[in-house]
Parts: sequence; C-alpha cells; structure tokens
Amino acid sequence: MSKHVVLVEDETNIAEAIRFLLGREGWRVETLANGDNAAAVIRAAKPDLVMLDVMLPGKTGFEILAELRSDDSLEGLPVLMLTARGQARDREMAEQAGVSRFMTKPFSNEEIIAAARELTADRLA
Repeated sequence: MSKHVVLVEDETNIAEAIRFLLGREGWRVETLANGDNAAAVIRAAKPDLVMLDVMLPGKTGFEILAELRSDDSLEGLPVLMLTARGQARDREMAEQAGVSRFMTKPFSNEEIIAAARELTADRLA
C-alpha cells in the first residue's frame, strides 16, 4: 500500500508540483486549498504525513498544527510546514507548536522528496 500525505496548500502551482513529485514516488496525495476543515480531514484520513503551508485562507498552518498536536489520536504524526516567509520567528513558532520539520519556499524537488521519505521512514507503507 502506498504512503498517504495530506497537503494543505493554497498555491495551486505548488500543490500540483508536490502532487506530481510524490505521486511519481508512489505516494497518494490528498490536497486541501484552505485551512477551514483541515484538522477534521486529517483526522479522518489518518495520513502518514501532513504538509502544511503557513499562510492559508481560513486557518493558518500554525492553528492547524496546534489542533493536530492537541489530539492524542494523532500523536507521532509527522508534520512538514512550508512557508515563503523564512523568518526565524516563524520557525520558532512552528517548533514550539510541535512541527516535525520546517521548510522554506522555494525548495528543490529533491528536498521535498527527501523530507517526505525521512519523516515517514519509521511508518509502514
């Protein structure tokens, strides 16, 4: 069975690029374009990995991350946060909220694939 990622990204070109890259690696990619019901979708989907943009319509990536980390049933779920704003403050907020990894846009194809592999290495496919 392939690994499953829920990608919450409102920039269509970035979402499609990640979907293509991970799909080529055998991943099943589910995308959401806003943060409104992201935590509920993630709870229901039980993915191997979550990728969250920081700035989203509805709820921010930080708000979604806080919801995920407050849910005991999602303990250990790897979350990769993506942002175009690479300020140290954003990275610190993400780390305090419990992010698994923080990546600044633009990123290379190899970086996104390597991060997905590393973050899910201990999860059975």
